[in-house]
Amino acid sequence: MSLLHTFKETLKPCGTLSSSLSSSRISSTQELEQPPTRKPPKSSLSQQLLRLDDSYFLSLKHESKAAETQVEDSNCGEDDHKRNIKFEEEEDEEDEKPTEFGRPGLSRAEFDYTGPYEPLVLSSIGEIPIIQVPASINCRLLEYQREGVKFLYNLYKNNYGGILGDDMGLGKTIQTIAFLAGVYGKDGDSGDTSILESEKGPVLIICPSSVIHNWESEFSRWASFFKVSVYHGANRDMILEKLNAGGVEVLVTSFDTFRIQGPVLSGINWEIVIADEAHRLKNEKSKLYEACLVIKTKKRIGLTGTVMQNKMSELFNLFEWVAPGSLGTREHFREFYDEPLKQGQRATAPVRFVQIADKRKQHLVSVLRKYMLRRTKEETIGHLMMGKEDNVVFCQMSEVQKRVYQRMLQLPEIQCLVNKDNPCACGSPLKQSQCCRRIVPEGTIWSYLHRDNHDGCDSCPFCLVLPCLLKLQQISNHLELIKPNPKDEPEKQKKDAEFVSAVFGTDIDLVGGVSASESFMDLSDVKHCGKMRALEKLMASWLSKGDKILLFSYSVRMLDILEKFLIRKGYSFARLDGSTPTNLRQSLVDDFNASPSKQVFLISTRAGGLGLNLVSANRVVIFDPNWNPSHDLQAQDRSFRYGQKRHVVVFRLLAAGSLEELVYTRQVYKQQLSNIAVAGKMETRYFEGVQDCKEFQGELFGISNLFRDLSDKLFTSEIVESHKDSNIHEISEAEEDEEVFCFSKPEIEEPTLRDLGIVYAHRNEDIINGGGTTTSTSTSTSQRLNGDGNSSENLQCVERRKKKIKSCSEEKDMFFSNREQKREKYKMLAAFKGMAILEFSRWILSASPFDREMLLQDFLERVN
Repeated sequence: MSLLHTFKETLKPCGTLSSSLSSSRISSTQELEQPPTRKPPKSSLSQQLLRLDDSYFLSLKHESKAAETQVEDSNCGEDDHKRNIKFEEEEDEEDEKPTEFGRPGLSRAEFDYTGPYEPLVLSSIGEIPIIQVPASINCRLLEYQREGVKFLYNLYKNNYGGILGDDMGLGKTIQTIAFLAGVYGKDGDSGDTSILESEKGPVLIICPSSVIHNWESEFSRWASFFKVSVYHGANRDMILEKLNAGGVEVLVTSFDTFRIQGPVLSGINWEIVIADEAHRLKNEKSKLYEACLVIKTKKRIGLTGTVMQNKMSELFNLFEWVAPGSLGTREHFREFYDEPLKQGQRATAPVRFVQIADKRKQHLVSVLRKYMLRRTKEETIGHLMMGKEDNVVFCQMSEVQKRVYQRMLQLPEIQCLVNKDNPCACGSPLKQSQCCRRIVPEGTIWSYLHRDNHDGCDSCPFCLVLPCLLKLQQISNHLELIKPNPKDEPEKQKKDAEFVSAVFGTDIDLVGGVSASESFMDLSDVKHCGKMRALEKLMASWLSKGDKILLFSYSVRMLDILEKFLIRKGYSFARLDGSTPTNLRQSLVDDFNASPSKQVFLISTRAGGLGLNLVSANRVVIFDPNWNPSHDLQAQDRSFRYGQKRHVVVFRLLAAGSLEELVYTRQVYKQQLSNIAVAGKMETRYFEGVQDCKEFQGELFGISNLFRDLSDKLFTSEIVESHKDSNIHEISEAEEDEEVFCFSKPEIEEPTLRDLGIVYAHRNEDIINGGGTTTSTSTSTSQRLNGDGNSSENLQCVERRKKKIKSCSEEKDMFFSNREQKREKYKMLAAFKGMAILEFSRWILSASPFDREMLLQDFLERVN
């Protein structure tokens, strides 16, 4: 064993050994049989370019392999990356491979290095002791992950917390483990206790219970030298004793356990506390948030790809936990950032409001950058993937659905809510909601909610909002969903039957009565469901071209209906929902990815969790939208992640003229506000409404908007079309030189959107990222949704789509007057930035629009 350790030391970079030790090690190994030279890892050309400054060159024969092996191995950290590992070595090379070294039990795929086998030094020059990530970990990190590790160490060194806000699937778990290995002085080989390790307290990791096993497996795979224990379940007391005795370096627990056991765990002096899925700390009134606030350490790290989901107060709450006081007091944040940004985003906001909002946005982004590192897939691994397109498809409801929806809007409960602010008919000076119409005893929904208290509750009539919204969403998706659920208690089934009878009216026989249908033929029929009619035609087109589909729904009952539809159509499918045993989920995923015969995967958006790498699918259908935009985005990422070799096209199905249009437009509002506050982006001002502002509820907010009749208009279309030309797009020379995958024109004419049951469609990217062009009822859009614009194997890259730069001043127009000038100015910009052309191009691709704009302004000021 000592000889083996000696030989391994000789493989380390010379800079890490003293000259005397190095020479003695080498001389002692000369007596051993000389092993074969280690082969360099396989890599893509793009990754070689990223490592030019490392003097790490690979032979051309390895360039033909896209970074499949190394990427899947190094970055499946959050999603059970033990799966989907591909071995690219030829069989005839097997005997030539040298002996692999490292921790016992590691597979050879783990040693397809993505970088040189040397430690990653984190500490500054001259700093003692030297803090470095072990070579055994560093060699498997991608460049952006090394930057993430350095960011985490910088937070730690300065004794404050922060957020690693990379997109899901970029390896936040791996970066965290690498950072801990460096801070605790692990060398990755001997596993001996270091001085650094003995001086530090334990690490606490708080995460969802569904990913506890993932953290265990990642530590075992990447840093088995850590003493990791799980504080969860029946053995908590034993683990606590072990922790107090110094036998635990890393303690992993769940949010729920910590919420209950917070007083016990908060009394320990933790060196570092890490919250995975840190957006769970968004509510300052929750018991979990209160428990996390009393943790005894300043070194708090949050891991989340969705720093802000619904409102800006969530952003403050998260940063108040990781870096208390970094954004001022809660009142200061609301007055200085929150309100100006929201008011400045109004469609008709005065110019001075917009200017103030822009200044506050820039200031907020500059503050956040001190405590947060945020990277997207497009910025980091976009060159390794074929891209993603997110289509929002507005499906026409069936005639029966429309009639039922209209009857629902006329129910006494909804009319009570809509007219809540009107003067009461009894002549009282009070509003209806405060007087005679505070309760609705004649309503079936109200009477069931208050079956034990006929005088109503303290929240009446506003307690009716959520139940009524749920019913409207069910009608928008499928009429069968509002029928009594046989699994409910008899009293609820009876009330649901009364409600169904009221909204079905004269159509009751047409839809099979008030009882839940048990007929396979009725449930699988698409005639009364507008979304299923569109889905039927779209799926037929996709599957005929060899596409594989992920089909998401929030409702398990909707999944049951879709399952019968797939059986009727003869499609081969798999299904995963909350009832699927945890130990069977990964086998379902593996089987779907490996089996060409599996065409569709039915998934509940609530049961998805982490670890679902469904990269064999290139079509994603979200059947029903969620109020929280991050839920839909997470569903898309099941397919759009490492290992995906095809262009991913997403389809969000919405019922046109229904509540779902309002759900989607609120998603747009929330995403835009997040882009403005977190990334400093410029977003088109579509809406007049302002969140949490009664004075400017506009078209989005308030109860009256929720229950508005939208059947006579294309609500979203009208908003988008009226603002589609209001935004100014700018694009750099580096962006122009990027490859853009376009849809080739099919040779035959395809049916129009009307034939597909679609009244309107657009790309979500065009709406969120600055309000580009939209598509309406046209043959070209139909081609795009059918997927006929690309070949059955991959998208074909056709002539580069030119984007005309619209400048805010004549000076910028002159600056980009022609292509040759662009190239010269681009070189001048690189020199001004103090970078080489290649380095500057990489910076351009990762920089935010705000950074690019500021660089251009500084350059123009310097020139003038």
